[in-house]
Amino acid sequence: MQRTIKYGVHRQGHLVEQGKLTALGDGLTPLSLARQRMLETGQLSPAQFVGRRVAIGCVALEITQRCNLDCTACYLSEHSQSVKDLPLEEIFRRIDMIRDCYGSDVDIQVTGGDPTLRKVEELVAIVARIRRLGMRPALFTNGIRASRELLARLVDAGLIDVAFHVDMTQRRRGYSSEIELNELRRAYIERARGLPLAVYFNTTIFDGNIDQIPAVVAFFARHSDIVRLASFQPQADTGRGVADARSATLTTAAVIRRIEAGLGTQVTFDTAHVGHERCNRYGMTLVTNGRAYDALDNKALYNALLTRTARQRFDRQRPHRAIAAFLRCLARNPDIVIRAAGWFGRKLWRMKRDLIAARGRVYKLSFVIHNFMDACHLDPERIRACVFMAATADGPVSMCLHNAHRDASILRPVRLRKADGDWFWNPLSGRLTRGEPPVTLSKSG
Repeated sequence: MQRTIKYGVHRQGHLVEQGKLTALGDGLTPLSLARQRMLETGQLSPAQFVGRRVAIGCVALEITQRCNLDCTACYLSEHSQSVKDLPLEEIFRRIDMIRDCYGSDVDIQVTGGDPTLRKVEELVAIVARIRRLGMRPALFTNGIRASRELLARLVDAGLIDVAFHVDMTQRRRGYSSEIELNELRRAYIERARGLPLAVYFNTTIFDGNIDQIPAVVAFFARHSDIVRLASFQPQADTGRGVADARSATLTTAAVIRRIEAGLGTQVTFDTAHVGHERCNRYGMTLVTNGRAYDALDNKALYNALLTRTARQRFDRQRPHRAIAAFLRCLARNPDIVIRAAGWFGRKLWRMKRDLIAARGRVYKLSFVIHNFMDACHLDPERIRACVFMAATADGPVSMCLHNAHRDASILRPVRLRKADGDWFWNPLSGRLTRGEPPVTLSKSG
């Protein structure tokens, strides 16, 4: 099956759509463009986060193709391990391009491969540049080399979030179940404890571990004083993975049922919208004394709060500052306070015993389900509405599209503009040469 979907990216004040470069008109901003994409794909609603609060969900910045694990559901290509690390100047250029595309209100996921395989000084410099431009850097890692010392250095450089990817697809030695992997998750939590970091966990779900997800969710609830978000990603048929295709029963609805089973309560996943409804589902809970309570069960109230707080930014590193900022927003919107009073009072009444036992301590624990597409079954509408992008030499593109065409991106020589003219960096040899680049490899399947 030939993959014919073309790249569509925003680049330096222009819109590149289906290979045609068009200058942005007066008044167009990254936020208005995002809103337009949501409208065109039928995803714009009072609950839509993208186009109202942010221009994009996040952008993945792959700083290496190397990894120290061999996951059965890996999204890298068969050639990834042979590709040299991108020159630092090219990574810096891509960071600048992300800012040109979306402004400074952007989450950038520093990823790979595993980004901790880069030289430490380079990794620190990458994080520092992202933060210096006003964007929010996050580290996406399997955690093997993410020591406490490294995390502390990255925090000093400006790191805001760390996402640990841990699950059974990684075939880690000494662990035979997701439940046993909770011990490793606990060790990673302790590495980050006390640092001003929002800690996330990513879990790939496949037929072999879906029934163990409730135990993983319950673990996150018990550690919600540190863990802020858990991301679950049903296995997609893309990249070099060797796992069997997922069964028809491994659906978003099935994942939601496992999350609810682990929490022992219903969680609303259709209140907040982030991009395309078939790609992303979001739920949020309040956890006190180890028990979770649904935080998004009042859709009308959520829509009103989103409208009134669309321009407000909340500090994920320091929850007390986020709470203070939220309370200030409420103070400026007394009508919202009146509307929320009844809901809030009923919620507190339900939580009263746990609140007393926990001495009033309440933590926010969110859940995201990312339903990535198979490489040979890309939906153009979902590509158009994508809010999880990957930074390439030409600009950000849909992550699913990038995974489907990864070789065409990572094996392509990189043009480096220097004082004495253009040079081309060879991704397989790491050498610089003059002259035109070789023919770009394309991938079909």
